[in-house]
Amino acid sequence: MAKIVIIGAGLTGISTAYHLEQQGFSDYLLFEKDESVGGLCRSIQQDGFTFDYTGHLLHINDTYFKSLITECVGIEQFNSINRRSFIYSHNTYTKYPFQINLFGLPKDVIVECIEGFVNRPTAENEPNNFPNWVLKHFGAGIAKHFFLGYQKKIFAYDLQKITASWTGRFVPQTSLKQMLLGALSDNVDEVGYNSHFYYPKEKGIFYWVEKLAQQIKKPIKTQHCVKEIDIKNKTILFTNGHIETYDKLINTMPLDTLLGLLKEPSNSTLRQARTKLLCNSVVNFNLGINRPNLSEKHWIYFPENKFPFYRIGFGHNFADSMAPKNCSSLYGEFAYLHESEKTIQNKLIDSLAATKKLFGLSDTEIVTQKILDISHAYVIFDAWREQNLPQLLTSLENASVLSVGRYGAWKYSSMQEGVLDGKETAEKVLIKKEKKCSYPMQNHVS
Repeated sequence: MAKIVIIGAGLTGISTAYHLEQQGFSDYLLFEKDESVGGLCRSIQQDGFTFDYTGHLLHINDTYFKSLITECVGIEQFNSINRRSFIYSHNTYTKYPFQINLFGLPKDVIVECIEGFVNRPTAENEPNNFPNWVLKHFGAGIAKHFFLGYQKKIFAYDLQKITASWTGRFVPQTSLKQMLLGALSDNVDEVGYNSHFYYPKEKGIFYWVEKLAQQIKKPIKTQHCVKEIDIKNKTILFTNGHIETYDKLINTMPLDTLLGLLKEPSNSTLRQARTKLLCNSVVNFNLGINRPNLSEKHWIYFPENKFPFYRIGFGHNFADSMAPKNCSSLYGEFAYLHESEKTIQNKLIDSLAATKKLFGLSDTEIVTQKILDISHAYVIFDAWREQNLPQLLTSLENASVLSVGRYGAWKYSSMQEGVLDGKETAEKVLIKKEKKCSYPMQNHVS
């Protein structure tokens, strides 16, 4: 038995274990279902190319996180990069973010975007869905020419049923002055949380995740896939037959998966919430290309329906090691939700064909190809999630289960936030243990 059991050796699980040990606590076990740690923050080497599980870029704006990276990995092991990202629409490239960089678009589109911003609705109440939020903050033109098309593709879900609570720092705001400046000239100002990022010089994004995992003294138990969790008796049954008991369970696997594995008391309704939690999936196609400098861009957004994918990026521009000399590395992504295998396969075929046409690629130039199907990609922030998620997580915590991290807490977050979630979780569980073990002296008068 371990006092604390951690499920999932992705970033948050690794960080939780690391920070428990930093506090001098070792009575824990970390289990991972796969052969390798890292979760979706992994990289694959194939035919001299390195492919990540979709684009993973390290954004650092927290002083503690930067000191952790410096100490455990070495900041000198990263390339420090200023973003070169673009939107492709109306047969032209414009800089990201769209709402600040209209230069180069057709004049009627620019006028429509600026006029829509000036005449946008300004109701005091916060809109109850994402499309109305876009109209309030950016106007009808920008909604039409970028946001609604792009977000429909990335979520693969009815935008009328999605709230705007996920936007936060991920969607830069604008002003009339910024829009006018960005329409009259090629804007040089970089705006947004991802305007600067770090990327490992070698071995892809997994390099730094593996380095962090190597800081953990206790062995990580890989190839342990959870079959059932008995929250009443606090036991975990794994598919390999191993049974582990715990005092406190820290879960980082997807929340819907966790709920489906619970063996509950008859009066509990946690499992029933599983079908209410919505999350799309992403097909990530990777191409190794025998052509130098296919593009100087880091990534491109595609809001128009004529392209099946919503984003394409170029790993060789993150680090030279991502592709052999005189070669290029390309990744693309499209999302799906509740679609048949045939539909997904056709979408992949169309995506590959559109990619080759857009960049003038011949079949002979494609050296290697790797297709990754990511079952949990973007959490859907719908009304049910807004109303029920806090109580759902509280109910689990009352049953000694802390469900944390991007998918454990059913949210959208960066790699930095994943690590900080682990730190916060370790501190939280240790504080509670200290309180539980501290008994004040009682003075009895007879």
